[in-house]
Amino acid sequence: MKKVLISSFDMEVGGVERSLISMLSNFDYTSYDVNLMLYSHTGEFMDQIPGKSNLLHESPVYKTFRLSIKDVLKSGRLPLGAVRLYAKYKANKGVSLENGYKQMQYMWKYSLPFLPAHKGKYDAAISYLWPHYFVAEKVEADVKIAWIHTDYSTVETDIETDLEMWNKFHYIIAVSDQCRKAFIQKYPTLQEKVIVIENITSPDLVRTLAEENTENEISQDKRFALVTVARLSHAKGIDNAVKALKLLHDRGYSNLAWYIVGYGGDEDKIRNLIRETNLQNSFILLGKKINPYPYVKAADVYVQPSRYEGKAVTVGEAQILARPVVITNYKTSASQVNNMTDGYICDLSIEGIADGIEALYNNENTRNTLAGNCARKDFSNSRELEKLYDLVGRNNVETKSERYCSYL
Repeated sequence: MKKVLISSFDMEVGGVERSLISMLSNFDYTSYDVNLMLYSHTGEFMDQIPGKSNLLHESPVYKTFRLSIKDVLKSGRLPLGAVRLYAKYKANKGVSLENGYKQMQYMWKYSLPFLPAHKGKYDAAISYLWPHYFVAEKVEADVKIAWIHTDYSTVETDIETDLEMWNKFHYIIAVSDQCRKAFIQKYPTLQEKVIVIENITSPDLVRTLAEENTENEISQDKRFALVTVARLSHAKGIDNAVKALKLLHDRGYSNLAWYIVGYGGDEDKIRNLIRETNLQNSFILLGKKINPYPYVKAADVYVQPSRYEGKAVTVGEAQILARPVVITNYKTSASQVNNMTDGYICDLSIEGIADGIEALYNNENTRNTLAGNCARKDFSNSRELEKLYDLVGRNNVETKSERYCSYL
């Protein structure tokens, strides 16, 4: 039996965490002894971790990566607190909307001397969420694998620092073809390492959970209901969604209501924007929901207004529930939706989002066609895990270069 370590940050409600739960739920535990390392044992998805996987004890040192700088200093871990302050200073020397990416890089890199090595040796170690320094530097394994969930051409990172980390891995997993292409465009020297394994979906579970709590805010709203499941962050474009709904109301579509299932650091900003546009009764933040599926099923249209994505788990889940889907034309959108077949791709702009929604609002036949095509499509893909098993070493006959070529 192969011994595998999978690491991630926590189990807060989010697309990456949901995809990790799906992967763990579909893993072959007859052939693999799976150990799960979470830096922080927090989040609503903790109780969804399959019992067959072995959840390792929480490390107080690694938990600091999910604490504020103030709390790290108060805990007495002064070197780690000082590193966090320096990382914030160094990242903020540049001008960027999302300096948080560089800050995360520097925080991990400069914390390494103060982090303990992980005990034990593994056949394979998988780092599921960037930055991947824990597996890269603190874990002993025959094969090291790192996951990428976003479009790296759209985020600002310290490329030299990143390459030092990526080069510690044997394989890099992208969640879509477009995600892989965007990553290689930024890091061309890593091309041979990058393989596509799509997020594992569980259609039967999604449909079952959608039947719970069917009496909710959306199902009781008589207006034409839009829904988005996303973090309240710059990447997800919720600010553009507010402005798009305002534009639609100005065009005379006052019967539209937009519900957001999710939470995040931009909540205050979004609430202020809602007030400024007088949309308090039409743009509604529902907050964090462990089970978002009844809300998605109850809506007339699912909208993903993101600025960038790797491959949005929530879009696939909306399609599983046979909802008409509108997504913005972010760089990886073509790997998510077949335009006008199982979804509608609109321009990545406030006007584009409004136009896409308006087009579906005014055309019930198009909505029914998109929904029908999704209802007939088979979204199950647990066979994607065979690719991972091969990398871990189940079929250790091929050479590495042959493996690379078989997935390209």
